[in-house]
Amino acid sequence: MRSLTKGKMWCYAIGQLGWSILSGLIASWLVYFYQPNLEALADGMIPLVPQGRIVLGVFTIIGVVTAVGRIFDAVTDPLVGSWSDKCKSKLGRRIPFMRFSAIPLGLVFLLVFCAPVQKISALNSAWVLITVLGYYFLITCYCTPYTSLLAELPHNQDEKLKLSMSISLTFIVGTCTGYTAPYIWKSLVATGMELVPAMRIAFAILAIIATVFMLVPAFGINERDYCDAKPSELNMFSSLAKTFKNKNFRVFVYQDIIYFFGIAMFQTGLPFFVTTKTLLGLDVAWTTIMFGGLTFLSLCFYPFVTKMNARFGKKKLLVAAFVGFFLTFTITGLSGKILGLPVLVQAVVIVVIGSFPQAIFGIIPQTIVADIAQSDEIVTGENRSGMFYAARTFAMKAGQSLALLMFTSLATLGTDGVGYRIVAFTSAACCVAGGIIISFFNEKKVCDIINSVKKV
Repeated sequence: MRSLTKGKMWCYAIGQLGWSILSGLIASWLVYFYQPNLEALADGMIPLVPQGRIVLGVFTIIGVVTAVGRIFDAVTDPLVGSWSDKCKSKLGRRIPFMRFSAIPLGLVFLLVFCAPVQKISALNSAWVLITVLGYYFLITCYCTPYTSLLAELPHNQDEKLKLSMSISLTFIVGTCTGYTAPYIWKSLVATGMELVPAMRIAFAILAIIATVFMLVPAFGINERDYCDAKPSELNMFSSLAKTFKNKNFRVFVYQDIIYFFGIAMFQTGLPFFVTTKTLLGLDVAWTTIMFGGLTFLSLCFYPFVTKMNARFGKKKLLVAAFVGFFLTFTITGLSGKILGLPVLVQAVVIVVIGSFPQAIFGIIPQTIVADIAQSDEIVTGENRSGMFYAARTFAMKAGQSLALLMFTSLATLGTDGVGYRIVAFTSAACCVAGGIIISFFNEKKVCDIINSVKKV
């Protein structure tokens, strides 16, 4: 088996740059597009689906649609993970799925924002539901096999950490790229184009770029050069059951659900935190500036994270990251007149404090799953890395689906931005819970199992 070169590491990482652009656009702008606030309506947004808490008097249409999409997405993760683990293609177990899904994913993503009726309509609601389900199924078909390669391409901890750092960098850059959409559509609006079609063109441009990036590892990596794992013979339910028998994995999954619930609430709310007059009250373009600053600073912390990992271990770093995000989300919830500082100063503080925990969460969780999958293979003799990453993705999407459902409801509570403050404080509370849960992760046991093979 070949060792990973830097070139192949970046070839692999570019795939994450692609799908993270699409993921970032969905996370940042789907709710903004279909449930615009007053500021967005004033800029020219058009309501396309029924607004307000009209589902059982509690949930919004877009909240239910996105939550159902995420639940469907989460349910299909183990299915795709099992298909991938059992795949007997000459190309390997992962690459065929990536090749099949990349182009359809880009197309369906664009359709999500192309509701056919240019006013509030039940047909638009059905359209969004169907296209969102298609989007989530296709991104699962790409991402689950893609992330499974993280446990199979590298052959030692150094390669594993470098590969994780590479995809973390491209994930952050990709997500940040999603926040550049306002600059594209604003330039089109400046030429006289209406806002909604301008937004669709912006999304189309970014979707084409993302699709090209996703195709790079799909055709640029020969999976058989780096791993020769035998296809699993277990069915989906047996494989999933064995995966969750791993106690350390269960602990990791529990904190992951909490983490992604909190971070998805915050990420979805960022355009609203920025533009709502009673909070920061800045132009929507500041969403891009803040996320770009957060990205740049987090990248500056990357070398320190790798060094601190060697000294303190992964668990302690995650606990520290939860503390950092707790402070970030709490300050956001208090932003505006409550803090009594100039809003630009508040924006800078949010960016600076949030950058270090983002760097940690960008690198460490993927390596923990890879370690757990490797140690489990040593103990059981079965390579089920696809199912481990599928189960992890299931947890991630379960947290995100609940967040999307809750955000659209919490955001409508009260007046003058009270709902958005509740969202930020809810995210902060999740950080407390996540930090407590991850403290039960037995990192020493996992590392001892891996090191025992090296000694032999």
